[in-house]
Amino acid sequence: MTKSIVLTATELKATLDNNDDDILLIDVRDAADYAAEHIPGAVNVPDIFYHLTTTSEDELSATYQKFEDILSGVGLRPGQKAVLYEDGLTTRFGSSCRGWWLLNHLGHDNTAILDKGLAGWKAAGLATDNHTVAVTPSDFKVMVNNDIIATRDDVLAAIEDDSVVLLDNRDAREWLCEGSSPYDADGVDYSPRRGRIPTARWLEWYELLDNSDIPTFKSASEITDILAAKGIHQDDDIIIYCFKGSRASNTFAALKMAGFTRLRNYLGSWYEWSADESLPIEMAPSAAA
Repeated sequence: MTKSIVLTATELKATLDNNDDDILLIDVRDAADYAAEHIPGAVNVPDIFYHLTTTSEDELSATYQKFEDILSGVGLRPGQKAVLYEDGLTTRFGSSCRGWWLLNHLGHDNTAILDKGLAGWKAAGLATDNHTVAVTPSDFKVMVNNDIIATRDDVLAAIEDDSVVLLDNRDAREWLCEGSSPYDADGVDYSPRRGRIPTARWLEWYELLDNSDIPTFKSASEITDILAAKGIHQDDDIIIYCFKGSRASNTFAALKMAGFTRLRNYLGSWYEWSADESLPIEMAPSAAA
């Protein structure tokens, strides 16, 4: 199997049926949802969605150790194909994409996203079950790929560097400073501050997904045209941020499929930036008035 970023349900099923590749299916949904039904043989790693980290050296080291333990526990082996899925590409803010990006950052590049997630699998008429999956633990080792991550200091430097594009892909209400994160509830902010990182351009992540009942990525040409209209091109040096790197990973995958090559995900994103009052922010004009 080639190292495609996205696999359709029928492509995945055909490969599983042919037994011509060794695949570990990773379900990133909540444990209760996984227990109710999942793709046969899938293991459950909800921490891919829930884990929060800054990009400090200590917290990143703890993150690497945590996922080395988790991925060893579910039996991911070196070279094994990992395919990640959620309900759909938007249901957990692109968490399957966060898992795909995270595994690549951890040095496991034989990784793909299930297009349209579990919803697409079921829409294709494919079976689910709720069986307990027998797992043989492995000895997964992290070999960090730093080429695809941006740290707090990288972002701070990028504010003063015209050669780097800071791309904010959060929801409109966050960009407009009407909320601090997608987790705000009842008017209470989840993060300490609302705002934007100075000099950032905005591309709401939904813009790169189609409007079908089960969203999928737009075509490479459509994605390239959308970015070009914002003055962003395939050879630009781009750092993407959202709240915790999930939506940023979704956009990262879309841009990579469209031929963009100089991409970094600011994993700490607004979760880290908003909590550090020494870091600059700007407000939307209406919010600052």
